[in-house]
Order: sequence, then structure tokens, then C-alpha cells
Amino acid sequence: MYNIVKTTKYWGGVSVVLVLTSLIFWFIWGLNLGIDFTGGTSMQVSFADNNRPSVTAVGDYFNSIGIIDARLQTAGDNGLNISMQQISNDQRQQILNNYQNLGIIEENFASVGPTLGKELKTKSFYAIILVLLAIIGYISYAFRKISKGPVPSWVYGVSAIVALVHDILIVIGVFVVLGHFWNVQIDTLFVTALLTVLGFSVHDTIVVYDRIREGLKEYPKKSFREIMNESINNTMARSLNTSLTTLIVLLVLFLFGGASIKYFILALLIGIISGTYSSIFIASPLLLLGKKLLKR
Repeated sequence: MYNIVKTTKYWGGVSVVLVLTSLIFWFIWGLNLGIDFTGGTSMQVSFADNNRPSVTAVGDYFNSIGIIDARLQTAGDNGLNISMQQISNDQRQQILNNYQNLGIIEENFASVGPTLGKELKTKSFYAIILVLLAIIGYISYAFRKISKGPVPSWVYGVSAIVALVHDILIVIGVFVVLGHFWNVQIDTLFVTALLTVLGFSVHDTIVVYDRIREGLKEYPKKSFREIMNESINNTMARSLNTSLTTLIVLLVLFLFGGASIKYFILALLIGIISGTYSSIFIASPLLLLGKKLLKR
């Protein structure tokens, strides 16, 4: 049996480094927000075979018609994703007419006003906060019967939240880097991915916590450390198998799915890997820290 609890400080050190790195990148570079949150216009276009103009040429053309600082990103062999300030229908048609001889096809068009973008950003933030608070409440209630044990039930909830915040920050850190170097933007799909990661990760954590609860009832003479280590080892195979099967499906979608969901899938891949890791090496060992701090 692997003594996971004994190596907690090493895994904790790895997590601290990852989280601090994510926070530093976030503070320095910030998130590259898409039009869902900033307002503006998004166009996805494709061109006839080998007719796609260069990003520089398209950028120069946009500047010439008064569309400044448009964000251009190639997609596949013939596609181009464009994010820019809000444009009128006349400007939209002007763009399509200009590239008509290159066989341009408008695949998608979306326009979001600045007020709606700000509202979506606020609602997304509140959605994540409410989910975290609901998780604390649920876990505290579900484990209320063992509050007189080594740690009170609310410590289970707080420990789970710390692990979830760890997962969120790692995903955000990766996307800060992607946004800075490869112009990957954050949109509402990214928020959906974060909420999905929260659900997956907390489910894994609750399975481990439930095994700890059973161990406390079955082996009252064993130490909390022993019960925790056995519980983590007993549930590790199940956690790894579940995560692996999910990751295989996501990897296939990432490699062969459409460009529009590519980064949504990537966020899920990173989040599920992080969530599996945190449920084993972070969430449960934090209970020992809580016990030590409360001196129970």
C-alpha cells in the first residue's frame, strides 16, 4: 500500500508552485477575454482551397477600412477566425465583397454589445462563486454525522473547495499562457468547462471522503492518518479508471472534433487531470492539516 499521506508535503509543494505560477502569469498578462465578455463582433470565415490570404494582409485591409486592432487567427487549412470591434452590417458586407474572388464563405457571425458582455462576465463570476458555496454547504451537511470525529464536517467542505480552487487556477493559468502567446480567447464555453471541471472534481473528492467516513465507523481504534491513507488507496483505482476513460473520449474529440470546441475540450482535459490529482493528493491530506490546526 502506497503511503500517500507521508508524501503529502511533496505533492503540496508541487501544487503551491503550480498555483503561484498561474497567479503570477494571470497578474502579469491577464486573461485574453473574447467578445462574449468585452463586446464586439466575431466572424468565422473560410476560403476556397489555397486561397486564404495572409493574416498580415487581412489585418492591413481591416485597418484601411477603419477596423483597428482586429484579432486574427487561422483555423485549419482554409479558415480564419476574426474578433474585432462592433461593426455595422454595411462593413460586414464590405468585408465579404472584398474577398468574394477568393471564394470566401461566412461560417459564423456574432455580435455582442459592451453592456451585454459586461453582464455575462459578472454572471459567470457569480455562477462559479455560487457553485463553490453550494458545494461547501452540501458537503458540510452530508458529513454532519461525523462532526464529533477527528475534524468537524465543515472542514471537509473547506478542504474540497481549496482543491477545487486549485483546479480552477491551474486551468486559468494554462489559458493565460495560451492567450498571451497564441491569442486564445476566453468565452462562455470556457466558463462552462470550469463548471464541468468543478462537478467532476468534487465528485471524485466526495468518493474519497465517503470512504474515510466509513473507515471512521468501522475502525474506531485506528488513527485518522491510517484510515485516510487506506481510504485513498482503496478509491485510487476507481478514480484513475474513471478519469482515464473520460480523458480518452476527450482526447479523441480534441484531435478530431471541430475547431469551435477545441479549447473547450482542452480546458476539460486539463481540469480533469488536475481534479483527479487534487482529489487524491490535496483534498484528503488537507483534512489532516485541519485536524492539526484545530488540535483535535
